[in-house]
Amino acid sequence: MKRITRNLAKINANNKATSSQESTEPDPTINLSQFKLETKRNLHSKRTHLQVEYNEPTPPKKPSKLIAKSFTTNAPKDWEKVLRNLREMRKNFDAPVDTMGCDRCADDNAPPEDQRLQSLISLMLSSQTKDQINHAVMLRLREYGCNLDGMLRISDEELGEIIRPANFWKTKVKNIKRTVEIIRDEFNRDIPKTVEGLCRLPGVGPKMAHLCMKTAWGEVSGIGVDTHVHRISNRLGWVKTKTPEDTRKTLEGWLPREIWDDVNLLMVGFGQQLCRPVKPQCQNCLNNDLCPTGIKELKAKKGKEKN
Repeated sequence: MKRITRNLAKINANNKATSSQESTEPDPTINLSQFKLETKRNLHSKRTHLQVEYNEPTPPKKPSKLIAKSFTTNAPKDWEKVLRNLREMRKNFDAPVDTMGCDRCADDNAPPEDQRLQSLISLMLSSQTKDQINHAVMLRLREYGCNLDGMLRISDEELGEIIRPANFWKTKVKNIKRTVEIIRDEFNRDIPKTVEGLCRLPGVGPKMAHLCMKTAWGEVSGIGVDTHVHRISNRLGWVKTKTPEDTRKTLEGWLPREIWDDVNLLMVGFGQQLCRPVKPQCQNCLNNDLCPTGIKELKAKKGKEKN
């Protein structure tokens, strides 16, 4: 019995010595971030219970299908020569876009905020609509009073009668009416001044937003890629893309920023006059020996002539 008592006394003494040597400072070898403290309440008790859980490392997520594609930053061969040739072919500025494009639709004598709204509305109307028709529609709309109060006041029926020549005019009526309400309620009666803000408006995507930033605000935020720019860029071999937005991202990856402002006007006019969707006039193009499509078209034409 005495022996047991001595052993117990010895164990207690050792425990006290160990306790006195323990530091109140956290052990630096322990990663505290691997634990998380949670507060849980027992529904049948007024006491709050604390629970410590071990936080397992989060496994890496699988790449989402919604993640943006990576785009090349390598400039294509001879792109500068191709661009010089485009400028040469467009030096007269006599395509429809040069005199009736969206940047020509605003009333220069109107207050600045009205001009900006007119630029935005002209872009909204321009989708799938030729410049000649779009310009004529905008002139009619300006006669009515193309300002914020006028567009808020006009009925859907009246607006529809004015813009009827534009394709998809019924959808555009709804988009315009909703847009002017958003501008009144959320943007202090002026159009948004950022690409993100513009893209919040119904019917406005990146192409319209970037073009509007330049036309309305005088800022080059990106390349406005419409069907002409998308088509011609692929024909030239500058991009290999399926959507205008992918084309924009690819072009912006290697084209110098100081050129971004020129791309839309150059290519739209070129697409209206020579590089048309159907039967492009490759024989009259200065780039027909540099463009993969031009080389193929001329080769096929020579083969037919031989036969």
